Amino acid sequence: RMAMENATDNAEEIIDKLVLQYNQSRQAAITQEISEIVAGADAL
Repeated sequence: RMAMENATDNAEEIIDKLVLQYNQSRQAAITQEISEIVAGADAL
């Protein structure tokens, strides 16, 4: 039983880290797009 609890805790921790990593990557892509849009608007 203890091993399963540890495995579950570890899996949840890994999922949390992956979600954070995904959100950071997504935010970086969104920021990049916004920068490109602003740069394009400035060029007009």
